[in-house]
Amino acid sequence: MSPFDRADAALAAAAKSRAIAGAIAIVTDRDKTLFEAVYGVRDIASGEALRQDSIFRIASMTKAIAGAAAMKLVEQGKLDLDAPIGNVLPQLAKPKVLDGFESDGTPRLRDAKRAITLRHLLTHTAGFAYEVWNADQKRYIEAVGLPSPLTRQPRSLEVPLMSDPGTRWEYGINIDWVGKAVEAVSGKSLGTYMKDEFFDPLGMSDTSYNLSPEQHARIVTLYLRHEDGSLHPQPTEVHRTDNNELGGGGLYGTARDYIAFVRMILNGGRANGRQILKPETIALMAQNHIGELTMGKMTTAAPRLSNDVDLHPEQDKKWGLSFLVNTKETKHGRKPGSLFWAGLANTYYWIDPASGVGGVLFTQLRPFADPIVLDLLGTIERATYDAIT
Repeated sequence: MSPFDRADAALAAAAKSRAIAGAIAIVTDRDKTLFEAVYGVRDIASGEALRQDSIFRIASMTKAIAGAAAMKLVEQGKLDLDAPIGNVLPQLAKPKVLDGFESDGTPRLRDAKRAITLRHLLTHTAGFAYEVWNADQKRYIEAVGLPSPLTRQPRSLEVPLMSDPGTRWEYGINIDWVGKAVEAVSGKSLGTYMKDEFFDPLGMSDTSYNLSPEQHARIVTLYLRHEDGSLHPQPTEVHRTDNNELGGGGLYGTARDYIAFVRMILNGGRANGRQILKPETIALMAQNHIGELTMGKMTTAAPRLSNDVDLHPEQDKKWGLSFLVNTKETKHGRKPGSLFWAGLANTYYWIDPASGVGGVLFTQLRPFADPIVLDLLGTIERATYDAIT
């Protein structure tokens, strides 16, 4: 049995036992697909099989693409990593920091001690948070009557910082603001800019914020795992987001589309005979940009949406210009300098420039950081490194 046969068997067993409804896994090197497996169903009730062209909510896997879009504009001198982002986005010119709550529950705010920069936003060090992992932000949203950022409504971004820019790493709505900066300087909607500069050149024909009726029919049903392990469908309405396409999430796409983006990163920004991003830009994005700060454990404040997230606790994790950077080899073989992140519905990617490989694992399941899905991802990675060595 080859290493990839083991990965294939693990995916098949998980789908057959209904540990997951279905999954698509793809591994690539710089030139070609090394492994692809599709198991399970698009929807349990109908029994319709999952297919290569099934469409997933990729959620925060949007962030890497939005980060790349911003870096395209940095290359052109239209955005600056270290200038105050308030020069581009007046809404962020005078940021406020949540400084606690009064006895009656009224939030107390103060001025931030320094300006927010694009580098802060791309590295999640601007001070923004998500209420999924920050109870104080959740309390603030409830106190002032804001919609959750997960609703993708325009007013959902009107939250204060949870800490001063540059003082800590905290996962949050930072890349949503990156998308707004892309729109401000490009003169295009974020989705249009991504399509023109990335999706069309890379052949990512099924990746979009807004789906056609035909694409809508291919969306994979989202499931919630209950404590007993059973899967229950989660009604989710697909909204058009023409007026609020956010960099932090909201894209739909296929696994094959995303692997095209992964392969472009592996090839130093080149794909299909075009230089999408400069090699030096790709190298810059993959460096540690948070200095001595580290990515810590993300403790859930919303257990139905996410488990606690403590990826690779044996090593300090750094952040590049829109993704996690591994500082040591992982137990499954991923090399130092690898790039990694995920989406809330348990979609994952990794990119290993040192080994010249990368991969994706797509499911549609909550809570995030599902142990079964993470085990499957580890099995696929281990098989990859066993196969290439």
